[in-house]
Amino acid sequence: MEEIVIVGRHAVKEAIVSGHTINKILIQDTIKKGQINEILKKANSQKIIVQTVPKSKIDGLSESPHQGIAAYIAPYEYADFDEFLVTQKAQDKLSTVLILDGLEDPHNLGSILRTADASGVDAVIIPKRRSVALTQTVAKASTGAIEHIPVIRVTNLANTIETLKDNGYWIVGTEAENSTDYREMDAAMPLAIVIGSEGQGMSRLVKDKCDFYINIPMVGHVNSLNASVAASLMMYEVYRKRHQIGDKR
Repeated sequence: MEEIVIVGRHAVKEAIVSGHTINKILIQDTIKKGQINEILKKANSQKIIVQTVPKSKIDGLSESPHQGIAAYIAPYEYADFDEFLVTQKAQDKLSTVLILDGLEDPHNLGSILRTADASGVDAVIIPKRRSVALTQTVAKASTGAIEHIPVIRVTNLANTIETLKDNGYWIVGTEAENSTDYREMDAAMPLAIVIGSEGQGMSRLVKDKCDFYINIPMVGHVNSLNASVAASLMMYEVYRKRHQIGDKR
């Protein structure tokens, strides 16, 4: 069976809590068990195999900081687009999805998933081609959020956008020229926010499908933001407009 490796206490803990299929957990032989007691209890309750190994074993599995723990898990599954739409229709709330048009950096995707989970975004949509997939690097960067945010992988972003429109979503493109300050964005409707690739921005076909464009004003010497930073600002602006202070729903 194909499997991938995740490392780090948050990532392993969230994988267990979410019910993700875990084939084996490795813990460093010098780690103090009290530091990972909660993880060990949860693993034991689910009868997950836990093996003590030298630090060098875990070092060889990942270049990322592992905090003395790793796990072999089943590959991440992508959410079904049609099922997602049905679920959203059944919920009495304004929906928000994030469309990543050609994002290639796994650290950016992991960071975006982490913020999406924190800000209440309902799903992240990525294309099958010219895009980073769900990997162990993404999982590590997301600190466990990958277990909670549906990631939908589609063949054609333009067609997907049309389907979102048919289901009541307004498509918001991030564009520097001929666009509105993101702080003036109307969030009182279902939104699909498009974030372009790190180097090229939105593709022409996707750009043409947007209903309106917004920009993030910048007054410094650098005229662009990291994709994950831009996405975070957009997601939290939507959250700010839809929630009163103290409302954590």
